[in-house]
Amino acid sequence: MQVVARQFLRAVRKGRSQRAFSRRLGYRGNPVASWENGRRFPTAEEALRACRISGIDVRAAFGRFHPPSAGALGAADTRGLASWLREIKGSASLVSLAKESGYSRFSLARWLRGQARPRLPDFFRLVELITGRLCDLVAELVTIEQVPALAKEHAARRAARTLAFEEPWTEAVLRVLETEQYASLGGHRDGYVAERLGIDLETEQRCLRRLETAGVIALRQGRYQSVGLLTVDTSSSPEGVKLLKAHWAAVARARIQGPRADDLLSYNVLSASEKDLARIREVLLRTYREIRNIVAASTRVEAAALVNLQLVRW
Repeated sequence: MQVVARQFLRAVRKGRSQRAFSRRLGYRGNPVASWENGRRFPTAEEALRACRISGIDVRAAFGRFHPPSAGALGAADTRGLASWLREIKGSASLVSLAKESGYSRFSLARWLRGQARPRLPDFFRLVELITGRLCDLVAELVTIEQVPALAKEHAARRAARTLAFEEPWTEAVLRVLETEQYASLGGHRDGYVAERLGIDLETEQRCLRRLETAGVIALRQGRYQSVGLLTVDTSSSPEGVKLLKAHWAAVARARIQGPRADDLLSYNVLSASEKDLARIREVLLRTYREIRNIVAASTRVEAAALVNLQLVRW
């Protein structure tokens, strides 16, 4: 993270001399040189001030990175940054963050309450631990190619984000590859994934190639293993998300013709009061959130499945 911070600060400077930029930031000395040499680092708050002075719209960049927390960075001080960190942290516990980061719970709590200021490398590390997407945040602030330490990862993530839109079955193929049953094969077997998903061999092989090219999977010891993330950036392509929803709804529709023993394919056409319909909607939203929580806490991967939730109002 120190290397990332040095490269990031150099990109923020935008070609000005270190001394000139230090003057522009209001310093008599030349701290920018020390920052970029890694002798010491600014706080995250000071680094973001440097971004603003350099003409970077920090608030807009943070909003694009994580839209739900767009308003949390309101104050351009430690409190605003702490509020934003709390927003993206969500329900993650201080205990788990301390364990993964090596920081003490005391230090993390002070950062999150705005009682202390994390240095830029510490802030970057915290963002990466919480979101796994530091490269995306940096890319919103500066040209990512100017931060070589993150550029390759960002390119792979960009490819992975578009993959689900271009080849929807890659999501399901990846889920099957993550199961214990696949791992127990000892080696990859052509047609295994296709048989599990009810797709043809050509689709299986095409998805495997695309996943491998995007850096999501790799062939190791004779079988495919997850080595990256396959994410769907819903904010980047609303129309693409509609197509994905249509794809998975069509998969469920086809399954109705030949359901398997554990499938649950139900519907309910109803009439109710506006108040009760709102309650039904909230139940479905809670169900969706609970499903995600269950999956996140699952300690074993024994099965792959598709869950569709629809509420169509007339």
